[in-house]
Amino acid sequence: MSSLQWDGWLANTQKRVSPNFNARPSGEVDLLVVHCISLPEGSYGGPWVDKLFLNQIRGNEHPSFADLEGLEVSAHFFITRDGRLSQYVSCLERAWHAGLSSFNGRSNCNDFSLGVELEGCDEDGYEKIQYQVLVDLVKQLQGYFPALTLDRIVGHEHIAPGRKTDPGPHFAWQKFREELEKA
Repeated sequence: MSSLQWDGWLANTQKRVSPNFNARPSGEVDLLVVHCISLPEGSYGGPWVDKLFLNQIRGNEHPSFADLEGLEVSAHFFITRDGRLSQYVSCLERAWHAGLSSFNGRSNCNDFSLGVELEGCDEDGYEKIQYQVLVDLVKQLQGYFPALTLDRIVGHEHIAPGRKTDPGPHFAWQKFREELEKA
């Protein structure tokens, strides 16, 4: 039985409602995109990702934030380095995480995907707990969206090559897929 409620919010997450979403054109969900994010780049544990997704970040809070103020982005989920799981957008809505993207000849991946951000950066590996939470999350989501098969779980780098590099070379795709198949 899925813990996904009728409104697309998982019961086991910290609910943080981002204003950065809109309706899916078809309601279809058949892709999951793994991202990474850290603010400032390479720094972990602060309030900045949360503030970014809630449109509360200010350009004067850190020199690297100048271009972030007013940026409207979101993801469905965020997994911190210590395994805390937050949800910002209902799975039934379109989060603004993929940007210019394409998967199997279909453009605008936001229309049909779920976005999961891992707290991290391309230069670092990910924590064991992050993989565990991601596997558990995907298993829950597959109960509600059966089209989210193993071959439809990709990195941002796969749907926006040349433009994006996340989750980066340190994301252990093989280990993640093996753990997902075992779960």
